[in-house]
Amino acid sequence: MARSETRPVVTLRSTAGTGRTYVTRKSRRNNPDRLVLRKFDPAAGQHVLFREER
Repeated sequence: MARSETRPVVTLRSTAGTGRTYVTRKSRRNNPDRLVLRKFDPAAGQHVLFREER
């Protein structure tokens, strides 16, 4: 599968300050704003917000 400019790889960093990251893809056409997901942070031991880095 070819790499696509419309679905780039983005890094999500924990807002808890633990330094934990997730890597995912997103559609720039449908979601031009920064992505924010609630995911589990093992260092914090709970679900926290993860925000997209650029």
